[in-house]
Amino acid sequence: MVEIPVEFHDLFEQPTIAHVVTLFPDGRPHSTPVWVDYDAADERILVNTERDRQKERNVRRDPRVAVSMTYPENPYQFLSVTGEVTEITTEGAREHIDELARRYTDAEEYQNPIETERVILRIRADELFTGP
Repeated sequence: MVEIPVEFHDLFEQPTIAHVVTLFPDGRPHSTPVWVDYDAADERILVNTERDRQKERNVRRDPRVAVSMTYPENPYQFLSVTGEVTEITTEGAREHIDELARRYTDAEEYQNPIETERVILRIRADELFTGP
């Protein structure tokens, strides 16, 4: 496991779009743009999604992932992580998506209809790349 350097923590305090790559059953990559968060105390990247979305189904079967993000104001400054989903949890997921909605949309709560239930993918970083 590697720690996300402190100088990149501000990526998780602004409306940064990350791309999460999971693996289909046949090994093909599946990339999805997502809102992203970071639990510094547990050193986990957090991705909030719905139960049974493709990325959630993929990581239930194979927890290996890659996450890449760039600074909104400088797309050449980036953080890219390979790692593993260590937990898929519903605990606090509804509140978490509302917190993300405030950061990303300035809305008090998440505006899209929830079709199943919200889950949080907790991602451990095993390797990271930064630039420039």
